[in-house]
Amino acid sequence: MGNRMNWYLSKMRKTLFALLAIGFISTSLEAGDFDAERQQVLDLANLTTAPKVIAADGFAAEGNIKAIYFDGLPYEGHPTKVFAWIGLPEKTEGKAPGIVLVHGGGGTAFKDWVKHWNDHGFAAISIAVEGQTDVKTPGAKSGVIPTGWKQHAWPGPWREGIYQDSDRPLSDQWMYHAVADTILANSLLRSLGEVDPEKVGLMGISWGGIITSTVVGIDERFAFAIPTYGCGDLAVAPNQYGRALSDNQVYKQVWDPMQRIARAKMPILWYSWPGDLHFPLDRQANNYRNAPGTRMVSLVLGMRHGHGAAWNRPESYAFAESVVKTGQPWCRETDMSVEDGKCSVTFECDRPIDEAMLLSTTESGATGLRKWNQTKATLSRNGNKWQATATLPPGETGWFMNVVAGDLVVSSDYQIADSGK
Repeated sequence: MGNRMNWYLSKMRKTLFALLAIGFISTSLEAGDFDAERQQVLDLANLTTAPKVIAADGFAAEGNIKAIYFDGLPYEGHPTKVFAWIGLPEKTEGKAPGIVLVHGGGGTAFKDWVKHWNDHGFAAISIAVEGQTDVKTPGAKSGVIPTGWKQHAWPGPWREGIYQDSDRPLSDQWMYHAVADTILANSLLRSLGEVDPEKVGLMGISWGGIITSTVVGIDERFAFAIPTYGCGDLAVAPNQYGRALSDNQVYKQVWDPMQRIARAKMPILWYSWPGDLHFPLDRQANNYRNAPGTRMVSLVLGMRHGHGAAWNRPESYAFAESVVKTGQPWCRETDMSVEDGKCSVTFECDRPIDEAMLLSTTESGATGLRKWNQTKATLSRNGNKWQATATLPPGETGWFMNVVAGDLVVSSDYQIADSGK
């Protein structure tokens, strides 16, 4: 803690010097070779030994859910631990599948998130990746991270804006520790005798979605992944991410999930909604089009952005359940065509489809700021294949097709018209 606080105060006192230094380092790195740094990130895949665990005193267990600390990587020469809630389902036949859960900005390890997955038959571990617990102390002058969560006794770094610590050594950067914590949580969960190590997945929300998009290209042991909202390819996003990252060579050359997304061979659910202001649909689409594993896309109109908004909907659970049972998502796009102003998308699904809707826009700019129009599509069936067809509106700049099965929404890949590029 002492070393970190000294560094932080020094940085505050010498703001101008730091800005100049960052500019110099950025220029130097741009001209340099990032191979060593990229390899250092890939080497985090070697964290396959389950970390040491101790009980988190003062946090009441609930059924099979308990609070723990597990060992993280050293930070500034000091040992670190990661606070987490971990739980097993009440009843299972044989070993349970599992999932690692990673919160977003402003979040922490959530007991309720673990309980949701336990209720669906999954062992789950929800981790706090900023050295915090799940106790919030708003307005405290010390002992908390900027989002108000209480810091425990063995913290690593917390997130500083949008990769604002890129001037630091790689192993002292927050994303390095967040990725390591996630991989260590996987090693811990799959080491439990009650858990099937071949059926452990990963879900992250918002910043946790960025972490998930990063980890899927590093830790090939994950059986499936659900990056929610967050993705890579953000240096060109027309929002705060693009403004922060357009000149950040460490992000673009080392941390951008696009650097490794071609290694992600597990089934992935890319989960979001068209009104998301943080992660544009075109950036997300660039991620999934470059990931070779089987994919499912779910863009839920009106879903909103948040932890509860994601875990209270059924799509993530249905996807995970189908993958651990069959190895494949329960529904996926198999064909798409556009001809004479009509679009047609074919889905192969394991359950009946109730309706299909075309979502389209004629506006430009960030997808989260556009108006999205919903048009009923014609639906036809041939066995387990369902074809949705609709007329594209004149001047459309982007579109996708949604099919609905009960409460579940599945989407086609997001399409960009030439005029919308």
